[in-house]
Amino acid sequence: MIEHNYDKLLNIKTTQQQKGFHPSFHYHRYEPTPYQALDAFSKQYEWKETARVVDFGCGKGRLNFYLHYHYHPTVIGIEMDEAFYVEAKLNLKGYLEKHKSTKGKIEFQCCLAEDYEIHPRDNCFYFFNPFTIEIFRNVVKNILLSVERNYRGVEIILYYPSSDYVYYMDNHPSFELAVEVKLAEYEQNANERFLLYRLAY
Repeated sequence: MIEHNYDKLLNIKTTQQQKGFHPSFHYHRYEPTPYQALDAFSKQYEWKETARVVDFGCGKGRLNFYLHYHYHPTVIGIEMDEAFYVEAKLNLKGYLEKHKSTKGKIEFQCCLAEDYEIHPRDNCFYFFNPFTIEIFRNVVKNILLSVERNYRGVEIILYYPSSDYVYYMDNHPSFELAVEVKLAEYEQNANERFLLYRLAY
């Protein structure tokens, strides 16, 4: 299913990409995860209805709506750009007009990723390379502090991960690589993959 048709199914608008760059070099430009990539990953990873998924740099909310439509978890989108946050909220209105599921829920918060207060039940964290390694390290630190207060298993999912992210996670004593999904249609691009890290018990 092509991007536009998937948006039409969900009754949202996420295909248009950001023009220009964010004024802070710490934050990368908006680009949604391709639906085709999400389909490929979801064939090899079991999304749980009981999960609380946090998408850092959610943009217009594509991942939120995709997951809720197919798997019904609670999905929280964190977006620091007010314009994208407004678009995500408009997409939520359109989505709920067409899909009135009582399972799971969708939330959006407009704040910096490092300022998001990790919920005691947040257990899956998604990153499509939204910001620099400095911010990523701070977010991971916040996740681990939350785990210390409320112990639980957590997963970190990286799509199209930068080498800085991969090096940091591969050498982090608290996490271990559990799943790698390479996208066959992008064989010439080694970055076209998902990496899933789980908290090491």
